[in-house]
Amino acid sequence: MLDLLTKYPIESAIAIYVLVVSLISIIITVLDKKIAGTGKRRIPEATLLLWSALGGSVAMYLTMQVIRHKTQHKKFMIGIPIIIILQVAAIYLICTMF
Repeated sequence: MLDLLTKYPIESAIAIYVLVVSLISIIITVLDKKIAGTGKRRIPEATLLLWSALGGSVAMYLTMQVIRHKTQHKKFMIGIPIIIILQVAAIYLICTMF
């Protein structure tokens, strides 16, 4: 595994970053679903979208589908797939530049 980190340092750094941000995205999505309907202060939609844009888009989208959270909100069901496309393009460009 260390060989992969040294052979592909940029790709490895991107993978670790996306893994951490994805985990945070899953946690806040599940937490928001759990809080929903309790009357307590929810996680702002802007925060959810920010974590999606920071790299947790795939994890957040899949989590929303699995737990059926925000699936009726066009902002999320159209916005997050657009973010995913942009992120894939950015990762491709970064990886091909180096």
